[in-house]
Amino acid sequence: MDFNPSTNKMKKNTTDEQFMLLCCKLYISESRNLAALDSIERAAALHRETVIMDKFEDRAYNRVRYTLVSYVIHDSTTDSPIYSPLQQTVLAMVEAAYQAINLEQHSGAHPRLGVVDHICFHPLGREKLEEAAWLAKLVAGDIGNQLQVPVFLYEAAHPTGKALDAIRRDLGYFRPNYMGSQWAGWALPEVLNKNPDEGPTQVPRARGIVVIGASPWVRTFNVPVMSTDVSITRRIARKVSARGGGLPTVQAMGLVHGEDSTEIACNLLEPNRVGADRVQHQIGLLAAEEGLDVEKGYFTDYSPEMILEKYKKLVSTNQ
Repeated sequence: MDFNPSTNKMKKNTTDEQFMLLCCKLYISESRNLAALDSIERAAALHRETVIMDKFEDRAYNRVRYTLVSYVIHDSTTDSPIYSPLQQTVLAMVEAAYQAINLEQHSGAHPRLGVVDHICFHPLGREKLEEAAWLAKLVAGDIGNQLQVPVFLYEAAHPTGKALDAIRRDLGYFRPNYMGSQWAGWALPEVLNKNPDEGPTQVPRARGIVVIGASPWVRTFNVPVMSTDVSITRRIARKVSARGGGLPTVQAMGLVHGEDSTEIACNLLEPNRVGADRVQHQIGLLAAEEGLDVEKGYFTDYSPEMILEKYKKLVSTNQ
């Protein structure tokens, strides 16, 4: 679903200034509770200068991703960013999610650390990664201090640029805690053994933890494997990933996807260097070695070029 942006401020800017934009990908641990999703989207609709460009739901994973876009205002003297509607929109959606979803009652086949599991900011148009990091840190402070949820920062938002997968590994993200392939409730210690970047060290069991960062654009690409044996799918995922000695700039994990299938979920960290076609081919070869077939993979998100073009059309129509 799309929400049209307000024209009030857009008309005051030049075309170039309009497209000094940031994108936020907001991952929430729920896709089966439609009332919860509706409350989150109603919270977003109150902030009309932010646009929901895309929504991807996966019922097997019990997870949803919202792709949001809005503009950034810069100080006319220093050119530093001073305001983006995204800050309040994201905070409103996060607060609505915490009110509607209880992590202790959640289960799904995708790993997660919290009700709001992951928030990532990306530069769009003429914006730079530094602006995305600026907004990520503002939102982290809001969630940590106002909503009292532990926040861990990563990549450009982190003081030393710590990678997302390293933080997740430290926190036990990749270890299923139910039936060997599912994540259910809150199963980690309530008191963290390391200080978060924002918020308390005591974890609210109903809300969990959130990781927030800023990075160049990452494409998410999933390849279904014709097998119900997730151990084989995990073995293939390990071999295709950079960490396992496979394709550079590719992260992959094997997951159960529904009652009768599995899939390999991939992050393409540099999609212009190693793209979906190469990943599809390599997974096909590795699956064949296991005596398995794979289906054609699919993206779960748009490219930045597609998002930017769609946003420009919405703004042009509104004006």
